[in-house]
This record gives sequence, structure tokens and C-alpha cells, in this order.
Amino acid sequence: MNTGAPAPASLPAFGHDGLSDPARRQAMLVIVLGLTLAVLDSSIVNLALPGIAHELNAGASQAIWVVNAYQMGALVLLLPLAALGDRFGYRRVYLVGMTLFTLASVGAMLASSLWTLVAARALQGLGAAGIMSVNAALVRLIYPRALLGRGMAINSLVVATSSMAGPSVAAAILSVASWQWLFALNLPLGLFTVWLGRRELPHNIVKGVKGHGAPRFSFIDVALNVTMFTLIFIGGEQLGVRGAAAQGAGMGWLLLAAGVGLGVFYVRRQWHLAAPLFPVDLLRKPVFALSMGSSVSAFCAQMLAFLSLPFLLLEVHGRSHIEAGLLITAWPLAIVIVAPIAGRLIGRYADGLLGGIGMAIFACGLLALAWLPAHAADGDVVWRMVLCGAGFALFQSPNNHTIVTSAPLHRSGAASGMLGTARLTGQTLGAVVLAAIYAVWNQHDGRGESIALMLAAASAVLAGICSTMRVRTSA
Repeated sequence: MNTGAPAPASLPAFGHDGLSDPARRQAMLVIVLGLTLAVLDSSIVNLALPGIAHELNAGASQAIWVVNAYQMGALVLLLPLAALGDRFGYRRVYLVGMTLFTLASVGAMLASSLWTLVAARALQGLGAAGIMSVNAALVRLIYPRALLGRGMAINSLVVATSSMAGPSVAAAILSVASWQWLFALNLPLGLFTVWLGRRELPHNIVKGVKGHGAPRFSFIDVALNVTMFTLIFIGGEQLGVRGAAAQGAGMGWLLLAAGVGLGVFYVRRQWHLAAPLFPVDLLRKPVFALSMGSSVSAFCAQMLAFLSLPFLLLEVHGRSHIEAGLLITAWPLAIVIVAPIAGRLIGRYADGLLGGIGMAIFACGLLALAWLPAHAADGDVVWRMVLCGAGFALFQSPNNHTIVTSAPLHRSGAASGMLGTARLTGQTLGAVVLAAIYAVWNQHDGRGESIALMLAAASAVLAGICSTMRVRTSA
């Protein structure tokens, strides 16, 4: 298979029912590799920030932008690039994003100043947006309808495990090499992914489909989308990093208000379009809207737990870094086990029911962690982590399956972009909520951590309610 004269199987038209083996396995390998690199790089440098700040003569508040630049670059272009995928082809957007991500990794590896590194990381984020904006749409083309649940389960598994694997991978690399090697890792894997993707990723027909014109693409809408998410992200960062200071909090709330106000104008501008950049046409579907609400709430709960658990285990329960890392590993291991099972249950049971049960289990695990007794044994911590991981895995794959399949095939890119947008929005919200909690309870004596985990459980319950409401809601 080549890009010059692709075989008919590489051109799934609307109604085409996926690829056959072994093409399906090869194409899915491209998706797994690209998504792993994109999600892993959102957290892989966290552990190296003190060393980067010292080597590049920067303060901690400046060094945090090595992380923020990547996250913001990915967030602001997810929906525009998803729209480009609907218009020009998901395969093309994915491969251009993967190429930019790989080239930007070279720039990050060779950076000699902090702001050069921040610029390279922003470009990495733009490349990651190309990967994440259309990956679910490509999965929909790769898998037959009857097996799509398994494809979405693989997608969910990769996102969940890569999100938690960043610190562990970074620790392994930093134990034998400098921080530059965190980015060097992307070069061989990125080049291989681009090469294999050119051979194996399917095309999608984007023009000439009866009843559907090419999606409208306006640079004004792109500018509004970028500005809205930038204001919201920087406002959240102000509250998160400087939330304890009145000046920082005031600026944070001002930026958030400006972002929300601009968002209202932006959405009203999109409201009557047939294929809007911000997919309000999909959000009018109750099933899609409830699924998005579930996703934002679930990822908010997940981020609250991820950020508070290290404090709980290290400072409250006195565990070492190695012990805490091993205990937390029970969470992603449970995801690895349960996600494939969840994928096989899709189609047999209602997605909303599976998601509701998953969030109920997740909430129970979070409450059990919030009420973790003093001097808890390792087993007491592990079973609580397993509940959290198993519940989240049971929720995520069916929820993502609903988000993708409730959209018409010609709007798969928009639905795929909303998956990443929901994840990053929920994670940003969780970080802001935790910052507010620690602005009030900053002693790390267990009280703030318990409150954070109880709020995470409440957010999981909200996600479960939204998910269960879909069972009797028509698309």
C-alpha cells in the first residue's frame, strides 16, 4: 500500500465497514504509537523540571511553562484540526501532526534557553493536537462497526496508561541520562510512526457525499477558538499556580471570565452552521451532550485524584517515592485488565449503563482513598487503587464509543476533537479545584487531600448520573 495509488481497501467511503486483517492491526499500531507519544509527553517532563530550571537558569514559575506550553498548544487547536480532518482527510492531519511533533522534539532536545524550549514544546503541542484531534475518527474507519467497541477500548487504554506512565518513564530515563533524552525518545518512534502511517492509515472520502458539503472553515472562527481556550487555560494556570495570592487570583478570575464571555459570542456565531468548528450541532444531541458532560466530570475527578494522591502517600502516610509509585501503579494495571473487557461488553449492554456502573465503582474507590486509615497496609491502598482504575476503565471505553458513534460519519473528526477537548478541559478544571483546596488547606496533613478525594468522588457521581441518563435518551 502506498500514498500514490492506494488500494481500494484504504479508501473507506461513508458506509465502508473498516479494514480487514492484517491491515487493521498495522493501522492500529500507528494510532497506538502516535497517541502514546502525544499523551506521554504531556507529563514526561514534570519530574525533570527542577533540573531543567537549574540548567537553564530559570525560576520554578517560569519552568512550569515547559509543561503549560505543550498543554495549551494541544488544547487550542484540537477542534480546528478536527475540522480540517473532516474537510481534507483524517490521515493527512494525523501524519502532518506526527511529523511536526517529531521535528519539534529535535528543537526541544537542542534547546539552549528556557524560552527556546518553551517554543519547541508549544510546537510539540500543536503536533500532538493533530494526532489527538483525529485519532478516534481514524479508529472508526479502521474497525468494522461490530468491532468498534474493541478499537475504542484500545484507544482508552492507551490514553489512560500513557497519562500515568509519564513520571515512571521519566524516572527510568533520568536515572541514566540527561533531560534532553526525554525528547530524543520521540525521534525513532516518531519517524517510524510517520513511515508506517503513510503505508497503512486509511483515507476517508470528504467530498461528494450526498447531502453533505465540505465543513465550513473560517480563520475568524479559528482565531476565536484559539483565543477562548487560551484565556481559559491561562486563567486556570493563574488560579492554580498563584491562587493563594489575591492579585494572582483576581487576574485568574478576570481571564476566565473573559474566556467564557468570548466563548458565548463564539458559540452564538457557530449556532446555525451546518458543520460548525465548535460542534454545537453535535451538542444539540442529548446523547452526545450527556456523554461530553460525563467525560469532563470524569477527567476532573481523575485529575483531582492524580494530583492529590502523591501528597497523601508521601507526606501524610510517610511512604517513600518508590513505595508511592508502586502503590499508584495498581491503578493503571487495573485499567490494563478491565479496558479490554469493557470493549467486549460494548454492544451487549447499553453504553450509558456500563458508564454509570463504572463511575459508581470509581466513586467508591475515591471515597475509600479519602477515608484511608492511618498506618494503612499496602494491601489497603492497593485495593482502593484497583477500584479506581477498574471503574474508570469500565466507564471510558463505552463513553468514548457513544461520543464517536452518535456523530454522523462525515462529522467523525469533530467528535474525535471533542474527545480530547473534554479530557483536557476536565483535567484543567481538576487542577484549578485542587489549587483552590490547597489555598485553604495547605498543611498537607491529610485534610486537604481527603476533601480533594471526596470532591473527586462527587464529580465521579455526577459523571455517572449523566451517563445513566443516556440509557433512556434518544440520540
